[in-house]
Amino acid sequence: MEKLNFVKKNGVSRMPPGFRFQPTDEELVFQYLKCKVFSFPLPASIIPEINLSNYDPWDLPGNCDEHQEMYLFSSKEAKHRNGSRMNRTTTSGYWKATGSDKRITSSNNNNNEDNNGILGIRKTLVFYQGKSPNGTRTHWIMHEYRLASTNGYDIGDWVLCRLSVKKTSAENHQRVGMSSSSVPRVLDFMMISNNNKKAHSSSSSSSSSSTSSNYVMEVSSSEYQQHNTACPPPSHHGFPHY
Repeated sequence: MEKLNFVKKNGVSRMPPGFRFQPTDEELVFQYLKCKVFSFPLPASIIPEINLSNYDPWDLPGNCDEHQEMYLFSSKEAKHRNGSRMNRTTTSGYWKATGSDKRITSSNNNNNEDNNGILGIRKTLVFYQGKSPNGTRTHWIMHEYRLASTNGYDIGDWVLCRLSVKKTSAENHQRVGMSSSSVPRVLDFMMISNNNKKAHSSSSSSSSSSTSSNYVMEVSSSEYQQHNTACPPPSHHGFPHY
């Protein structure tokens, strides 16, 4: 059977319409990275080889946005000639690790007998623009997968990287505000109608209350006059005059 190849000559991975490449961490480690490290046949040629330190994340071949992730194999380039730390510096910035590493084991067997004591390590990194340690944090996130032994020693000269772009909270709030402002047009009309009804009812109640108050005042004044006519003021002896 002919192996599927979705990687072009320029290193860009292109899927046919309707296809999505959404592997799990376990599949990335044991089906792709392990095969790459030990030169086994890959399930499909879909992950290109790119030296990550030669590109800023926004200059990598292919498209990567908030709706699409990018996968690539990158060689372990040492930061220093005699050191073991990987070079994660690019032209405009650097990748900085965040959080703790995650161990990835195979679900086929808990003892990893088929994998000869091999497991995966996932490291999360964030891209900072500028020089370390005063760079500016960006929204680029990378999960870096590497093979390791159960004793903690790294295996192979390749890592598998999964890159993505996260939206800012301000953009999310702005989008939520735009969506919420576009919905209430009918609600606003209803609110205005309700307000008009409330205003009309309040004005009617106020006018009725004023009318009733005037009626009370008129009745009280007429009753007061009738009372004064029926009951004249007392005389000096305390008895009324008739």
